[in-house]
Amino acid sequence: MSPLQPILIDEFKRAGIDVMIKRDDLLHPIISGNKWRKLKYNLHEAKNQGIKKVISFGGAYSNHIHALAYACKLQQLDCLGIIRGEPEYQNNFTLSWARHWGMNLQFVDRQTYRLRHQQAFLQQLASQHERSMIIPEGGSNHLALAGVAEIIDELELQTKYDYLVTPVGSGGTLAGLIQADKSRHQLLGISVLKQDGYLEQEVANLLPQSAQAYPNWRIINDHHCGGYGKFKAEHVAQIADLIQRTNIPFEPVYSGKMMLALMAMAKSGYFAPGSRVVLLHTGGLQGLGGLAQRQRINPSDFIMPISAPDSAPDSAQSTK
Repeated sequence: MSPLQPILIDEFKRAGIDVMIKRDDLLHPIISGNKWRKLKYNLHEAKNQGIKKVISFGGAYSNHIHALAYACKLQQLDCLGIIRGEPEYQNNFTLSWARHWGMNLQFVDRQTYRLRHQQAFLQQLASQHERSMIIPEGGSNHLALAGVAEIIDELELQTKYDYLVTPVGSGGTLAGLIQADKSRHQLLGISVLKQDGYLEQEVANLLPQSAQAYPNWRIINDHHCGGYGKFKAEHVAQIADLIQRTNIPFEPVYSGKMMLALMAMAKSGYFAPGSRVVLLHTGGLQGLGGLAQRQRINPSDFIMPISAPDSAPDSAQSTK
């Protein structure tokens, strides 16, 4: 069970709201946050079925690919990452570790990568790899929802609250929370990418019943900071300041955007005074390594992951 920690900053005090953060980033030093939750039952199922290889998809700096590689190493499963991008990415912070832990990488162009949701493409992929299991990009499927649902069970034992807030990228975390919560609380997803109904539909597709059966959720689309993986220097400065004030590690792609959104919403009066708000820290801190490697952040402003970019393994296997 991940701990619950209060966030005592002036912005929330002025709004009269009580804010806590569920530190899923502390679940595991490598497979942290929602990746740990999503992979838990997927890999249990793989082992139960006698699967020998797990296949999944991601970008060159994917939190999911990074976590999956280590999780498969622990479970003694072969794994293949189908990566959007060029082979030159194989030595970046994220993929160096993925290869170090034994993941084979297959780089594809954007046109091929778009086929990852098409059944014919997935069937062809499965036929090429015997005794394999395909996990979707981001790890979001019905097995992932079962792992995420345990957050609701844990919170029942930890606190009373009115709102539960999470960043949203692929929709699986929010869908798992919605399904388990059964409309007992207000659930808010902070979109980390520009979108017009796309994420709402992704979440609805993952739910076992019509989205109308779960009325107490919505996605906030105004705080993506320019789009997925995008942010400005002012956003980085604000997040760095939050880290200093709270001593909680945030990054500017997921958790940091959630924090900036909540501060803006609190200032605008979105939450009634006296509201109790729980934030979900979904991990993803390994992404700081890639951001620092590309000089998009100053590592001294952040609580960095265990391995800094200059210590990423140089003995990684070559791609196969």
